Parts: sequence; structure tokens; C-alpha cells
Amino acid sequence: MNLVKNDLFQVKIDDLSDTGEGIGKVDGFTWFIKDAIIGDVVEAKVMKTKKSYGFARLIKVMEPSAYRVEPRCKVARQCGGCQLQAMDYREQLRYKENKVLNNLKRIGGFANFVRGDVGEDADAGVGAEGAIAVYPIIGMDDPWRYRNKAQFPFGWDKEGKLITGFYAGRTHSITPQDDCLLGVEENQVILSCVKEFMEEFKIAPYDEENHRGIVRHVLIRKGFRTGELMVCLVVNGSARDLKKTEVLVERLVSLFGAAASTFAGVRMASISVSSNQEKTNVIMGTKIENLYGPGYITDYIGNVQYRISPLSFYQVNPVQTEKLYGTALEYAGLTGDETVWDLYCGIGTISLFMARKAKQVYGVEVVPQAIEDARANAKLNDISNVEFFVGKAEEVLPEQYEKNRVYADVIVVDPPRKGCDEACLDTIVRMAPKRVVYVSCDSATLARDLKWLCGKGYWVEKVRAVDMFPGTMHVETICCLTRIK
Repeated sequence: MNLVKNDLFQVKIDDLSDTGEGIGKVDGFTWFIKDAIIGDVVEAKVMKTKKSYGFARLIKVMEPSAYRVEPRCKVARQCGGCQLQAMDYREQLRYKENKVLNNLKRIGGFANFVRGDVGEDADAGVGAEGAIAVYPIIGMDDPWRYRNKAQFPFGWDKEGKLITGFYAGRTHSITPQDDCLLGVEENQVILSCVKEFMEEFKIAPYDEENHRGIVRHVLIRKGFRTGELMVCLVVNGSARDLKKTEVLVERLVSLFGAAASTFAGVRMASISVSSNQEKTNVIMGTKIENLYGPGYITDYIGNVQYRISPLSFYQVNPVQTEKLYGTALEYAGLTGDETVWDLYCGIGTISLFMARKAKQVYGVEVVPQAIEDARANAKLNDISNVEFFVGKAEEVLPEQYEKNRVYADVIVVDPPRKGCDEACLDTIVRMAPKRVVYVSCDSATLARDLKWLCGKGYWVEKVRAVDMFPGTMHVETICCLTRIK
């Protein structure tokens, strides 16, 4: 079958791509079709073809998958942010766990997997050197309203109406949506308030084509445990370009508190403006002007409190983050006598979790602002057995090891999607910790790095996936590696 642009064809979907497109084959030719899920038989229209694969648009689901459900969001297809919203949640979990294992097999070359149980029979029959215990993926009881952070762009629609929402996939075209079902319910009333303020005082949204207009984005954050809210307006200018900021502050504060029974226990704690006058896709500017409150909110992961500013990195799913870090702490096997190094430590979230059970913790992060936040968070929690360094792990660790004889019983790594640099992996091997706890947001680069470490004297003891982002393709994985004696 030789298909060309605009031709219609039918195909059964057998897999999903890393970006969420359904994958099916016709006469050996591979098709990528957005919005299709595994098990669907679909009619699609050819959009673009390459030598051995092509892209097509979903026209009609001819035979729905047994796992297909009706998306709860009315703009799920247009937005594209929730690639798996049409898939039953239990099937999402099964797919993500299999994705991790397939990458470990295909890229890492691992084959000896045994099922690890939880509860009374945990680790029964598990632990033989060379065997990898795979524990059930940690999902959510309620996979909605889990995001504590959202960034909404503002713009005009084709009729000249002020809108906010999300950029459609791979575009800068805004899909109107002020109540994303992954975000908190407070987002909708905050956005409505900001939009009405802009319309009343004739404050234009930013137009990136001509670099004019004022309001680029609105950042909203919520402390799930504290109920504290943050609003930060990202503007092409400064706070005075907004006009009447005192009116906006008064209105935002009045939305919540004692008089607003709809959101009991929630209060507006911080309102600020971020100046970003660059022609860039980067959302936040580096200059923050505080309009109300202390300039930050606080929240907890477990019993550790964190101070979160507009520019702070902080995990967006606090419910699953506590489970993820709890698993990391379990895998570290701390007794109170260990020295722990936390590489790519960010604002110290894992470091401070570990410090409660370790003798000493050292955190390393290349971003200076993150280290400032980490030190402030340590002070906030009165944790004194932790020290933070600014720099690359592959430079800081050898220096501390060789000059100051600082060693490691346990090393924790939580790198970006690209994984660990080989120099960092080499440093880990030279420091020879008893255990390495690897937290990964990309199971492909994880598999590559595990293969490297296992070639240098380690074996993967435990693996567990954690669903931090239900409805999307993303999955976190946590592994425990043990040094072979």
C-alpha cells in the first residue's frame, strides 16, 4: 500500500511513542497517530511520510480499545498536555511499568527480573546477586488535581478576546482553558480575577510577534499541606506597567480566607511580579518585585518544611513526591552512621529527607540559587548535619575526597533527563559507596547509566516506578545499586 498525503487508511495501534502518539503498522510501514491508544483500531489521514515511517491524523476510532475511556477534560485533544487521558488509569500504570522494564532490557541489557512484593512477604525470595527485584509501580488513589504549580500564558483569540490557557503541543497557539483538571481548583478563580482586572484597566496581554503588551504568564503555586497560595505575574516590563496593582492585590487576597468558605483553610500568602523583557521562550524573568506577603510560600514533604519562592524548583506533585523520597530513604538503608552524598540536589529536598536518618549529608548542585534555597531550608528545619556545595558533582566530589578525605557510604543521584555525565559516574565508582540510589525521570538514560555502573562493580538490587504525572507519558524510576564485594 503506497499512501500519500490526505489518503485515508485503517490501522490497529500496538504501542505508544515516547511523546504519546499511537504506533501502528500497515504492510510493514510504521505510522504515528496522536490521540490513539494501544488496542484502538482507527481511521487516520496521512499528513507526512518518510522512508520507513509516517505521521497521520486521527479521524475516527473504528473499534475502541478495551482500555479507552472518555477524557474528563473538554479540550484534552486540542491541548495535548495529557497524552494518556483517554486510557484507563490502571492501564496507564501497567504501560509505564512495562516501559521502564523494556528500556532496562533493550538499552541496559538486563534480563534477570524477579517480582518483589510489598507488605508481609516483602523481599521473599529476592536478593540473589544478579537478580533485579521489580516492585509494583506506585500510583495515585486519585490521579486528578495533583499539580501544585501551573503557568498560564495570556493572549488574544481570533475575535480579539482576552484568553488564557495552555499552548497546544509544539505551537505557541493558546488553547483556552482556565481549569486544568490536573491543577488545583483555586486556579480558575485566580485567573478569572486577573482577567477581569486586565479587562477593566485595559492591560494588554503580551504579543510575542511584535514584542508588545504587558502580561505574559501568570504563575500559581499552592502549598498542599499549608494551604498557602502564590500568584506571580510575568510581565513585559515592571510592576508599575500593570497600573493599580493595589486593586489587584486587594481582590486576590479577598478571594480566600475566612469570608471565602468555598476554599476553607486556603489563603493568599504571596503576590509578586516577575520582569521578563527578553524575546525568549523562557517563562520567568530573574527580577522579582514583591507586592504582598513575604515573597514565598511554605509547604511540607513528610515532616520537612520547604520555603518556595517564584523561582524555586519544587516537585509539582507533593503527594507522590513523599512516596518517591520515602522509597529513596528506604533504599538508602540508613542506620544513623552513614555519610550520604546527594548529587544534583536542587533545593535540598532529598538531602533534608536523608539527613533525618544519616550521620552527615552533602549536597551538590550547579545552580547557585538552588543551593541558597537548600541552605535556607536546612536552617528552616534546624537540620545541622547537612552541607551544600555549588558546582559540578564530577568536580566537587574528587576535590572533597582527595583534599579533605570526605567519603561516601551512600550516593544519591537525581539527574536531569540526559542522565549522569560519565565523569560523574566515574567519580561515583572511585568513591566506592556501598549503595547508590538512582532517581530518574527518563528510564532510557537510566538504563544506559545502570549498564555502565554494573560494568564497574555494582549490581541493580531493586527497581520501582513511581507515577508522578498521571495522564501523561512521564514516569519516575528509583533504583538501588549495591557494590559487589
